[in-house]
Amino acid sequence: MPVSARASLDRRRFLAASAGAALTAAALPGCAASVDSGGGSGGGGKTLTVMTLTDEWDAKTKRSIEKTLNVTLRVITYDVTKLNAMLAGKNPPDVVRGIGATDTPYFAVRGLMTDLDPYLAKSEVLKASDLAPANDVWRFDGRKQGAGPRYGLARDYSQDCLFWYRADLFEEAGLDLPSETEPLSCDEWLDLGKRLTTRRLGKVKVYGLNATGMGVFSQLMWMTASAGGSLFAHDMASVDFSSPEARKALTWYLDYARADIGPNLVNPNPDGWDGPTYQANRMAMSCNGHWFGGTIAGDARLAKVSRLAPAPQLGGHRVSPCFGGTGFWIPKDAKNKDAAWKLFEWYFAGRPAKDRVDYGWGMPSLNSLRTELPVDTPLQKQAYAVQEKELPYFSVLPVSPYAQTDALNAVLSKVLPGAIKSGTSAGKIADALNSRMNQQLARGKELVG
Repeated sequence: MPVSARASLDRRRFLAASAGAALTAAALPGCAASVDSGGGSGGGGKTLTVMTLTDEWDAKTKRSIEKTLNVTLRVITYDVTKLNAMLAGKNPPDVVRGIGATDTPYFAVRGLMTDLDPYLAKSEVLKASDLAPANDVWRFDGRKQGAGPRYGLARDYSQDCLFWYRADLFEEAGLDLPSETEPLSCDEWLDLGKRLTTRRLGKVKVYGLNATGMGVFSQLMWMTASAGGSLFAHDMASVDFSSPEARKALTWYLDYARADIGPNLVNPNPDGWDGPTYQANRMAMSCNGHWFGGTIAGDARLAKVSRLAPAPQLGGHRVSPCFGGTGFWIPKDAKNKDAAWKLFEWYFAGRPAKDRVDYGWGMPSLNSLRTELPVDTPLQKQAYAVQEKELPYFSVLPVSPYAQTDALNAVLSKVLPGAIKSGTSAGKIADALNSRMNQQLARGKELVG
């Protein structure tokens, strides 16, 4: 499989695997054991154990890592249940793949992550001053995400509420193309989605809009922030969907889902994610960040008609967050931290980092590499220009350390489908969500102590 193809699957498969493990991080019930992909065969005296995707590196790359770092590389397939068991037994992997935006507070507040600041201070190739602001999703000051020590680094990132659209479908519908500099309001976005949706025999033929490509809870956090509020209380120990700002965001999602113009919790996308649907001319707008351009670029026909647009806004506070920031972290009880850091330097600042930029998948983790993003085609030039103007509006949207976002998404998946179908009011839905999520958060806080 070519590297670019692996990259397109990489992000989605990992997010899907994490979502499938929804409640297992809080408790450790029986779950399928992970598969050990085997050790290396040419390394040095130390074994470097990395928990990541099965195909993170091919055999040739593994041998190169072993030779470069003078280690024997052992790769364990990521499995959250096995990870928690290893962490509890104080025998964790040396390096763990994770999603910075959602994992950092949960693991950091439990004292399970290594502070990387001392390593950054000594490194000659990785400098804190060169880290893109999106790396701040890997910071946690003991109470809130986005400040304090750095516990991991992002391999790349996107501001995930920018959206891609099909200019040809806009033109067929007689609609003006979105601005490349001024964000749509979420109401304008929803209206466009309704106009772009086409149906046949009562079923959707072409989705007008997928507004929740990175998960419903994250989208509701973003919309609430744009309206000037926060889903989480100041101490991150509770949510409040009843606030005016959160109610506005929840009402927007209910309108979107009930209009049935795109994948939602009642009618999920049978393709599993937007890539195949968008490529098959069955989606007019897809809410995914810069990284999604890698899915589009390989198809000349699709690239010709695709454009990137700024993140829409629900209110007057322009916010354009990152919901991923996927990368690596080092457990506090890791046995080979120095070797793990050498892997970090190679992976985040060496040839792999430069290769990722060349492929055009997402924004580079280092500011110094941003100018290396490909701008050879009209698609790449347009996307780069939009992304550059969007950068000032990035900010970390902190998540609670007391429950994983997957678990909160699981609550949404239980409550919303029936409520959407029955026409239940936003107020009653907010009460149900507050009750269920706050019970979960309270249990998590009690366990942390």
